[in-house]
Amino acid sequence: MAENKIYIVDVTNRDGVQTSRLGLAKLQKTMINLLLNDMGITQSEFGFPNTRHEINYLNANLQLVDRGVITKTKLSGWMRGLASDVYKSFQSVPRLQHVNLSVSTSNQMIHGKFKGSKTKEDVIRQMTEAVEAALSCGALTVGVNAEDASRTDEEFLLQFAKAAKDHGAHRIRYCDTLGYDDPHTTYGRIFNLASATNIPIELHYHNDLGLAVANSVMGAKAAIDAGVDAYINTAVNGMGERAGNADLVSCLLAILKSSGFEGKYRLDDNIDLCEAWNLAKYTSYAFGVPIAINQPAVGDNAFAHESGIHADGALKDRRNYELYDYEELGRGQPEVVETGRLITVGEYGGIKGFRNVYEKLELEFRDEDEARNILELARYANVHTQKPLLDNELKFIYDYPDIAAKVMTVTPYYVPVGAIKQRVERDKAIMEQTQAQPENQQEAQV
Repeated sequence: MAENKIYIVDVTNRDGVQTSRLGLAKLQKTMINLLLNDMGITQSEFGFPNTRHEINYLNANLQLVDRGVITKTKLSGWMRGLASDVYKSFQSVPRLQHVNLSVSTSNQMIHGKFKGSKTKEDVIRQMTEAVEAALSCGALTVGVNAEDASRTDEEFLLQFAKAAKDHGAHRIRYCDTLGYDDPHTTYGRIFNLASATNIPIELHYHNDLGLAVANSVMGAKAAIDAGVDAYINTAVNGMGERAGNADLVSCLLAILKSSGFEGKYRLDDNIDLCEAWNLAKYTSYAFGVPIAINQPAVGDNAFAHESGIHADGALKDRRNYELYDYEELGRGQPEVVETGRLITVGEYGGIKGFRNVYEKLELEFRDEDEARNILELARYANVHTQKPLLDNELKFIYDYPDIAAKVMTVTPYYVPVGAIKQRVERDKAIMEQTQAQPENQQEAQV
């Protein structure tokens, strides 16, 4: 078995939430971080420290780390590879310890995105300044993302990666931003990159050609074969921009169960596959996107048999037609669905119904003030998510009310200067003039 390991960096809370027309409330992002931690996932790229509406959520989740609630999963922030962005990020989120800095590297991006404002030399200089800035701010790990790496000239990609390593970067993220690579090409490019730089490689693949999982595991194989650790970027249920990212559970199963990987390549020892079902179900609910019926491992038909031959074979010995056991994924337990009276907690809920719900969760309140305070938080949570609150969300609010309040606090950016100030003042003046007109008309009549 290879000595180097494969680690998982889940990007649901960074790339997954950028799925067009979808998104997650900050409470839902927090619950996903907790579920990723339960599963022992190596790292969660939990958001954008330079985005104002993320700041309270990010700081609150780092408080969960400080309190020993999130213990297995490192929380990392994503930002552009600009020193100014780095300094701003650490100013907003001071306890940030793990970062990924993103810089476009392909000719297409340099010419088509920067429109001639930057050269390749500028790109490298910008990136190295950002790495040094992150280290100076106290970052424990710094990953450098080569955006559009799959369309980047290989010679320049090596130059870029070596410069990142020389300036203190801990990992290089190879971004197949458009889902352009195939498994054969992936293996060759990643093996060359890892061999030439001897730095751990992150594999970030999009699914535009339906190859994200295959490319991710082949990239990991190449990195391990070249003698460095591999970090696969995943998203729960394959969420992400356009056709999505590499599905978390599919990648794990490919490493643990496929003929070329099983027993040959080591996965992060902390990862517990038994939490896969809970994580997939919650994420599906939070996004409002049903799990595909034929999705590997967690789809409704993943362990369903109808054909006579298949049903007969599975009943005789599940190994005849099932590659892995559903119990390994945390499936198989009965789920109770209420078909009679149901009391829920929502934004207009009252204290009696609220107490009934928490009694069923076997959670007690020490006094009336505590009950009413938690009720108010639960109301806000329902406003915040616009979905019925689940048991794990209600328990989180009960256990960590101060952090829940912070997670849900979003103060809109509004500084009335310039044109917007002029417009607001003009509208205010018109309103005041309109309100004064009846009095003036009455005085004229008198």
